[in-house]
Amino acid sequence: MSWLLPLLGFLLGSIPFGLLMGKIKGIDIRQHGSGNIGATNVFRILGKQSGITCLLLDFTKGLVPVLIARNMVEPMLAEQQFTAQSIEVLTALASIMGHNYSPWIGFKGGKGIATTAGAITALMPFGLVLLILVWAIFTFTTKYVSVGSIAAAASLPILVITGSAYHGKLANGTWNKPLFIFSLIAAILAIWKHRANIARLKAGTENHIGQKKKEDSA
Repeated sequence: MSWLLPLLGFLLGSIPFGLLMGKIKGIDIRQHGSGNIGATNVFRILGKQSGITCLLLDFTKGLVPVLIARNMVEPMLAEQQFTAQSIEVLTALASIMGHNYSPWIGFKGGKGIATTAGAITALMPFGLVLLILVWAIFTFTTKYVSVGSIAAAASLPILVITGSAYHGKLANGTWNKPLFIFSLIAAILAIWKHRANIARLKAGTENHIGQKKKEDSA
């Protein structure tokens, strides 16, 4: 039964909240701005309130499945710690993949930043605080949201390595290998989804904070 939790994560992650919010207002968010269904594009096309709502909903898609998984695998901790950890991180990755590649919209989706943040909150809450700090420093120093997102993603595995003994009760003071693998895959996914932004940064055409946006960056 526990191994069905990643499926739950994928299904919840695949709910295209940004698209649904646009439909409610008679707008296909995919036909405006960057065409991305993530919170950043929703913010720019539908407004601040809709953007924040979408951000919270996408965040919840990563948070809730992992919290459910943690509760379900708790009885396994004593004798099957590695298995319990693996189920947790697989559920987290599945929720991110569901958001990034939703089957309901042709296996397309957002860039997974908010959903990843939700999953990280469940897996390592203090880690999210540090990631937000990294994001803020790079974003407001460079004036590029994409740079902040990429920097935060790249720092995730480093945070796991340096703080592995403090990632909640599943770590129990030991090296949490599944969590480290999750951090690597999540970082690679986030950076891969920002490949167009990276190309524009190299070309000097990436939109910065305060500039009218042509392409979503989170």
